[in-house]
Amino acid sequence: MSKRFFHSAIAAVLLLCGCGYHVAGHSPTLPKTIHVIAIPALENKTTSYRLEQKLTAATIHEFLAKTNYRIVSNPEEGDAVLRGKVLTLETVPLLFDTATGRATTMLVTVKCEVTFTETATQKVLYHTDNFVFRNQYEVSTSISASTGVSDPTSLRNFFEEQDPALDRLAQDFAQRLVAAVIENY
Repeated sequence: MSKRFFHSAIAAVLLLCGCGYHVAGHSPTLPKTIHVIAIPALENKTTSYRLEQKLTAATIHEFLAKTNYRIVSNPEEGDAVLRGKVLTLETVPLLFDTATGRATTMLVTVKCEVTFTETATQKVLYHTDNFVFRNQYEVSTSISASTGVSDPTSLRNFFEEQDPALDRLAQDFAQRLVAAVIENY
């Protein structure tokens, strides 16, 4: 009886090992014919200066870092083309400093339209009109040397072009976008 149970257990383990489970995020679902992905600059429908440039650069970097695809900017040179429009960028104060009443953490929401199309067949591999990225970021508070009080311009400077917050936002956005396109969620 125990010998039969042992053989049944071994057979069950072997069956479970070969059932096709895989770790999420490690199984590209794109066609095998795609080797080169064209990523032209995203369109910016917001009033935020150079937002599209930061998001495009971060998306290209993420594809290069996480996949084996070659990336080009010219849509005519790619086996597939990733196009996008940044529709909105919203920042909302989330947490406040009780002493000063100033925002210390912002909730940032970016809404985009994204289309990923295979060039040869014009088949849309991924599309959404409502790609929403949302994350919270701390606002750096700079203290004025002359007054010893928080500088009110730090909030206004939150998304200027050299601000590290925009770089972090772009990197986080790109990670989520590349995962969505590659995994075809």
